[in-house]
Amino acid sequence: MNLLFTLIGIVAFAVLAPCVGCLLAGLDRVISARMQGRVGPPLLQPYYDVRKLLQKEAASVNKVEDTYITCALVLSIVAGGIFFSGGNLLFSIFIITLSGLFFIVAAYSSRSPYAEVGAHRETLQVMAYEPMMLFMAVAFYLASGTFNSAGALFFAVPAVTVLWPVFLGFMFVLTIKLRKSPFDLSYSHHAHQDLVKGITTEMSGPTLAKVEIMHWCENVLFLGWTGLFFIWANPASIVLAIVVVLAVYFLEIWIDNNFARVKWQFLLRSAWIVALVCGLVNIGFLMYL
Repeated sequence: MNLLFTLIGIVAFAVLAPCVGCLLAGLDRVISARMQGRVGPPLLQPYYDVRKLLQKEAASVNKVEDTYITCALVLSIVAGGIFFSGGNLLFSIFIITLSGLFFIVAAYSSRSPYAEVGAHRETLQVMAYEPMMLFMAVAFYLASGTFNSAGALFFAVPAVTVLWPVFLGFMFVLTIKLRKSPFDLSYSHHAHQDLVKGITTEMSGPTLAKVEIMHWCENVLFLGWTGLFFIWANPASIVLAIVVVLAVYFLEIWIDNNFARVKWQFLLRSAWIVALVCGLVNIGFLMYL
C-alpha cells in the first residue's frame, strides 16, 4: 500500500510540479521586474521559453549529456513524489542530491571550460548545503519519531515551535537551493553575473528545457520542505503552510534582487557555521529534552 501511495505521488508530482513551478518562475520574473522598475515579461513567459526550447533541434557536444540530464530530471520527480506522498524525508533528500550529482556530471562531460567552472561551483554548493539538509531530517525524526513527512500530521503544534533553530538554518541554505543571490555561484538567470550560464553553457534545445523543468520541480520540493515546518494535526494548517511558503518565496526574490554574489569561500564557511550552530544545537536540545 505504501508503495502504491508513493507511485501515485510520483505521478501526481510529475504532472503538477512543473505547472506550479512554472507559475512560480513566472511570478519571480514579474516581481523582480517590479522591484527593478520594469514592466517585465508575462506570467507564463517561462512556459513560452521552455516550449520554444523543446521545438529546437536536439544538439549536444556528446551523447551522454542529455542522458545525465534526463536522469537528473527523473530523480527530482521521484524525490518530490516521495515527499509529497508522505514518504521518507531523508530518502527524498538523498535522491535530490543524487539528481544534483547527475547534473554536475552532465556539465563535466561537455569538457567546456565554462561548464566545468560552473560544475565546480555547483559541487561547492552541494558541499555547503548538504550538512544542513541532513541535520533537518535528523531533527525532524527526533521530534516526530519517524522520517516520514506524514509524521507532521500527528504533531499537536507546528513543528517549527520545537525546530525553529533548524528552520532558520534551512532558510539560510534555501537561498542556495533556489539559486538566488548572493549564493548563485554556478548558474544564474541574471545577466549581471560573471558566469551567466555556467554549468549549462553547453546545453541547448530540449536538454536545456529539461534543466528548466527540473528546476521547477526542485523549487516546488524545496518550498514543500518549508511548509512541512508549519503542518500539524489541524487541517487548516495547510492554508497556513501555503501562506508561509508564499511569504518565504517573496523574501527569497527580495534577497535575490538586493544582494550581490559572494565568493565561494564565504558560501562554504557561512553555510557550515549555520549548520553546526542551528542544526547541532536543535538536535542536542531534542535529544536531551
